[in-house]
Amino acid sequence: MTSPAVILWRAASGFAGLVVGLAILGSVACALTFPTLTGRVVDEANILDSATRTALTEKLAALETKTGNQVVIVTLKSLQGTSIEDFGYQLGRHWSIGQKGKNNGALLIVAPNERKVRIEVGYGLEGTLTDALTKVVIENAIVPRFRAGDFVGGITRGTDDVIQVLSGDSEAFNQQVAAKKALRNQSADDWYALLSVLFWIGVVLFVTFVINRPGRGGRDRRGSPWIVPIPIGSSYGWSGGFSGGGFSGGGGSFGGGGSSGSW
Repeated sequence: MTSPAVILWRAASGFAGLVVGLAILGSVACALTFPTLTGRVVDEANILDSATRTALTEKLAALETKTGNQVVIVTLKSLQGTSIEDFGYQLGRHWSIGQKGKNNGALLIVAPNERKVRIEVGYGLEGTLTDALTKVVIENAIVPRFRAGDFVGGITRGTDDVIQVLSGDSEAFNQQVAAKKALRNQSADDWYALLSVLFWIGVVLFVTFVINRPGRGGRDRRGSPWIVPIPIGSSYGWSGGFSGGGFSGGGGSFGGGGSSGSW
């Protein structure tokens, strides 16, 4: 039997370990080194040529003049041992991207060494650049080109898509989001229908087995085994699906909105 002193010691040791662990995590977060914000395109990983950087800078400047929305492209040498999601929102806050009070900033982050990409979205734009929509941009415009080794093409096309959405022309992307959602719902419906059928087949087999076991169950006056009819149909099963979509919040500059991808 464990003594109270041992129990107390174990509890104290566990608490101390938790405190130390949290302190280590905090020190790791504080130890992140962010690149200097030198412009609308920060190519720390040096994967863009000067002409591309100039062209992207001009596009993003025009967007900010037109809408007030500020978008910055950044390529990183390393994520420094953290996730691109954690690095992304901390970088957005560190740089204070977007207008104060409107939080209308966004980052296109590329970490080529870890093969990760992310569109980090400020609070004020989460209703426009939704998680689902940024996922479509990453999967359709960016990742396929990155897989082919075309960083310039992927970043340029992804930037063009983000600019298009923030300029108010998002119908085509919303249609793609709706199509993906419908596909997920259909897939979920198919699985639920299959599980429903399998469930009722299992019930029928189980009941038949129990009734017809030797020496058990009952028989009618003609000696035929009792058969219990079990209706099989969608009205007795499960239906429905998963609903996707993004989420929005308020307050602060960045809180983790956006989507990530890898190649």
